[in-house]
Amino acid sequence: MTTMRHIICFGNPLHGDDGFGTAVYQRLAELPLPDNLRLFDAGTAGLAALTLFQGCDEVCIVDACQSGGEAGRLSRLLPETVMAEVTPAGHGVGVGYLLQALAALPEPMPQIQIIAAEADAVGVFRPGLSAAVAKAVDEAVALLSPYFFCDAA
Repeated sequence: MTTMRHIICFGNPLHGDDGFGTAVYQRLAELPLPDNLRLFDAGTAGLAALTLFQGCDEVCIVDACQSGGEAGRLSRLLPETVMAEVTPAGHGVGVGYLLQALAALPEPMPQIQIIAAEADAVGVFRPGLSAAVAKAVDEAVALLSPYFFCDAA
């Protein structure tokens, strides 16, 4: 049985490094996608993104974060840690709030992994990524490609 996978990229390209997820989406969208993979640019969808978690076995969320670490550093975050998010992110209700809502739904939750890049420059109407986060886009695509594209059958 084929595993159905979704990659859901969040972010706002008009707010500096918050556009990380959108940039990863754009790069992945240029690649041939296997039948068992769906790619979504969720932008700042908030709770409207709940529907993107339906009909799949595995989800990879791609987003920027600001935890005070080195700009551009990629992290794999645990959904349980992100679900503990207390304050909604500046671009909407935040991924943590979204994951809490997803866990409350009656449908079984897919297996979730989160790839986040440490943001450097986030500001309203500051299009473009910092050099460190732009480099992290390449690293994220390299990290995601083998996992999502190796077993297309």
